[in-house]
Amino acid sequence: MITSVRLTRFKRFNSTNIELHASGLSFLAGGNNSGKSTLLQAIAVWEFCRFVLEMEKGRASLQPNFPGQGLGLSDDEFSPIAVASLKHLWTNLKSQIAGEEGYSLAIECRWLDGHGIEKRLKLALALTNDRLFIKAADTNLVVADELPTVAYLPPFAGIVSRENQMSGAERRSMIGRGLAGGVIRNLVLDMFQANQRERARLKEGKTKIKNSDLAKLRKEDPWEILQSTMARIFGVQLDVEPFNELYHSYIRVKCIKVVWDGKKFARLTNFQPRDLMAEGSGFLQWLSVYTLALSPNVKTLLLDEPDAHLHPSLQSQLVDALEDIVGSSGKQVLMATHSTEILRWAEHSKVLAFKGNGAKYLRHDDQKISLFIGLGSDYAPKIDPLRKSKCMLIVESDSDARLLKVLAEKLNKEWPKGLVVWPWTGGSVERKQLFLQLKAEVPELRALSLRDRDDLELGQVDKLTLRDKSVQNAEANLLLRVWRRRHIENYLLWPEAIARAAEKPPQEVIDLMAEHALVVPADFASQDVAEAMIDARGKELTQKGDRSIKAVFKVQPIAIAKAMQLEEIPEDIKVLIDQLIDMCAQDIAPANAA
Repeated sequence: MITSVRLTRFKRFNSTNIELHASGLSFLAGGNNSGKSTLLQAIAVWEFCRFVLEMEKGRASLQPNFPGQGLGLSDDEFSPIAVASLKHLWTNLKSQIAGEEGYSLAIECRWLDGHGIEKRLKLALALTNDRLFIKAADTNLVVADELPTVAYLPPFAGIVSRENQMSGAERRSMIGRGLAGGVIRNLVLDMFQANQRERARLKEGKTKIKNSDLAKLRKEDPWEILQSTMARIFGVQLDVEPFNELYHSYIRVKCIKVVWDGKKFARLTNFQPRDLMAEGSGFLQWLSVYTLALSPNVKTLLLDEPDAHLHPSLQSQLVDALEDIVGSSGKQVLMATHSTEILRWAEHSKVLAFKGNGAKYLRHDDQKISLFIGLGSDYAPKIDPLRKSKCMLIVESDSDARLLKVLAEKLNKEWPKGLVVWPWTGGSVERKQLFLQLKAEVPELRALSLRDRDDLELGQVDKLTLRDKSVQNAEANLLLRVWRRRHIENYLLWPEAIARAAEKPPQEVIDLMAEHALVVPADFASQDVAEAMIDARGKELTQKGDRSIKAVFKVQPIAIAKAMQLEEIPEDIKVLIDQLIDMCAQDIAPANAA
């Protein structure tokens, strides 16, 4: 697999060498136009040029001292990636460099062979009169060397209602132009037909396939893995109609709804099969990525934002599925992504961060935080307001901040103007790192971090200030605060307020809480409230399950907050809001006073 890529005048990289993990899943991360897609495209162009040289001039054209001339291609024969014109392959569109030979663009890939010996192939490109010329500029290959096999998949697009069977060149052209959807049935058909041939081989001379052979097939065969995975995640299996190229014009693939009956996936009898095109873009994106990843012919897979159409849960499942594939096959997958959800949980050593004129794998987990700041994500638009206000509230979700704002109004407190709300689900230590990274961008930054106590020991929260005592070495201008009650929703569990919001008698609310073994005491607002009130699972009680307040009374936490009266608001809420207002109104005290 590819261990490094050296680029000379390719797109945004004038002279760059990027080291890569030779196997496993790498996440390419960085802001827009940082070079993630450029690296993937460079490898795709290298693969295309290698392939056409070998096909047109033989393997000898990839070996040292090949005497032949470069191979010429017209622009319509160039298909690995979509470009407005071939000039766009060159840095700053300058394909002719004064005083240098015409082959001014170069892409070199290096990899290790089966004996651990480094192999290299540098391909150079020239452009003359709108015609592209390709040659091997430097190489140490011999005839017997095995080369990496590469597949490039841009963001999913282009599915059509009728798909012909295509040659390899036609498929490569479609995918290179960003129309992977236009070949998805071809990919599925190839995998299905290979499975049918293997099943016929295993059954040869027998009435049925041996159980041991069938179990092995289901565990290792790409089509079997694809079918079981799509059924498990989407409740769908694929039905490929027989195809004979002599008299069938189009490939037909339909989706069948299935359910797991405890032993196998069973087809839903009242569901009519429908064409792939009827499925959502997320399903089709998932299918195209997974099909290529399972292909035994692909050793290095280049994925450009395969998560673009996927819900966060599907993003996570796709990453898990890819990890399983690379773990069992040793494949190399390079995945460009803007998903902070994926990157947050990825091992830092697998994140290839693009910055300036290059890219390097992260050495420490906290480096991911500074990476997020530069991403084209939900967080990036917050930086400019933060530079202006210099005041930030870090919460687990935007809804927490909305609750606080409503309760501040109930207390006749003015919510700080310009306060930037930053959702971040990490713990206090991770939030401290976030603060330090942001402080590098905004030196005068002041922040209050607020999170649920969850399972943190109550003794780790200061009773008077709500300070998180579990974190040592406090930072100046950063207030790390934790609710004394388990969840912020615990501060809303006052039956009279819930009854007003739901327009129900208070007794109905009291009875529902009794079902959850909770009796709300009269001193609900006190910091010395009973421990049962402090440790209640307020999030579940208010929002989760068939017998939650949300399910029974049809009210959200924000509605309860709006229904609360001044004297019903707990003391912890008042303490926290006062600290937030003071922080935004004046400088914070030194760290040892935090």
